[in-house]
Amino acid sequence: MSPETPVTLREITAATVRQVLNLSVAESQKGFVASNAVSLAQALFAPEAWYRAIYAGEEMVGFVMLDDQSLLNPPPAHPEIGVWRFMVDARHQGRGFGRAAMQQVIHHVRSKGLFTKLELSYVPGPGCPEPFYLSLGFVHTGHVDDGEVVLEFLLDAAPA
Repeated sequence: MSPETPVTLREITAATVRQVLNLSVAESQKGFVASNAVSLAQALFAPEAWYRAIYAGEEMVGFVMLDDQSLLNPPPAHPEIGVWRFMVDARHQGRGFGRAAMQQVIHHVRSKGLFTKLELSYVPGPGCPEPFYLSLGFVHTGHVDDGEVVLEFLLDAAPA
């Protein structure tokens, strides 16, 4: 796949769920993100979960899940949204697919017209994804949630 390969976010179906379960980060990254099996199990019981497979062309390369309070019934008066899980399979990292996928996520969140920011958190440590998120325009909030550093992307800022 070339760097020009289009990256899309697609619904997960009965036909593609096993592929999602087979995606995995590198061994050294497993402490930074839960497995896709755990994520999908959590999504089953979380009406605020919005989740998609990440594709580069026709090849599945990753998984993303948002915590989108606007999906609750009824939604809160001022819903918030955050990246709950984000991963690119170890075989596909370093090729720009993660960056393109996160740009798609930001576009999706902006297009809802409900939010001022997109939050996410990460486990700090050697090899953590902090540089990647900062390069996309996420900034530190000064908060730590259950040992994870919280970042935010201001949606009125220029596109990532």
